[in-house]
Amino acid sequence: MGDTLMTVVAIALAAVLMFVFPLMTMSDRTDDVSQLTVKTATTEFVDDVRTTGKLTMDKYSKFIESISATGNSYDVEMELKVLDENPGKKTTQAEPNKIGENVYYSMYTSQILDELQNKKTRSLKEGDIFSASVKNTNSTLSQQLKNFFYSVTGNDTYTIAAEHAGMVTANGIGK
Repeated sequence: MGDTLMTVVAIALAAVLMFVFPLMTMSDRTDDVSQLTVKTATTEFVDDVRTTGKLTMDKYSKFIESISATGNSYDVEMELKVLDENPGKKTTQAEPNKIGENVYYSMYTSQILDELQNKKTRSLKEGDIFSASVKNTNSTLSQQLKNFFYSVTGNDTYTIAAEHAGMVTANGIGK
């Protein structure tokens, strides 16, 4: 009876070592590849918008298509800080010749997408700041296995994320 129990335990342990741990390792590698793909696509998307000064529905669709190719679903958040130049003079007693400050106003994902759906393009000017943030919304195989074995991650956590931002270096207006 003791030998039979020991044999069953040994077979169960061997099954875990032979199948589960390699599966966990491979799923972690898949998440790593997805992470790299999403990071690269996000950086290229933001840099393309920054250097051309134009955000188009076509660029956005290609970006969504490239990150979706990883087999995961993502929450994409964009922010556009539009430079509102205020050339008026503001005088104070300390600095009577001070020129007005530059102020940014923000547009967020829903506003940007509404404009892109209506006009198909958004022209930016030099000095605007554009940023994009991406997080996966589905539970990857790696997350599911970790939840099952370790209870490490929760339902609201993400494993694949990227964000990139930068100042626009070219005027897209009039091009």
